[in-house]
Amino acid sequence: MSLVLDSSATLAWVYAEERTPAIQKLLSVVIDEGAWVPSVWHLEIANILTVGVRRGRNDATFRDATLQDLALMWIRTDPETEAHAWGATLRLAERHRLTLYDASYLEIALRRSLPLATLDSDLRAAALAEKLTLLGI
Repeated sequence: MSLVLDSSATLAWVYAEERTPAIQKLLSVVIDEGAWVPSVWHLEIANILTVGVRRGRNDATFRDATLQDLALMWIRTDPETEAHAWGATLRLAERHRLTLYDASYLEIALRRSLPLATLDSDLRAAALAEKLTLLGI
């Protein structure tokens, strides 16, 4: 696996109006080399797409097709995230004033020594403070 992928970077692929050349390149890397995510990623992606249905940004067919496409990609759930939730992840969340959800991406990237793909400004700032390589802009 080549990187840790968060929901903001994932959704920038999904919605064409948010896609940039950097995000397109990121998608190519994930297709070729895969990515790690915490289990919360699945809930975040499905929730944002479902909220998009409610708000008229996309329809249920788009949501379901997107989820099916993402399920086919080499995106793997980190099996150790839960074990670090009340330790390293909690400390990262406190240190950087992040939600535990966002800190879980940071924790995986640090533990696995992988770059982090995110568009979230607070998570990017925390990753830079932790001297991680960032992708996604």
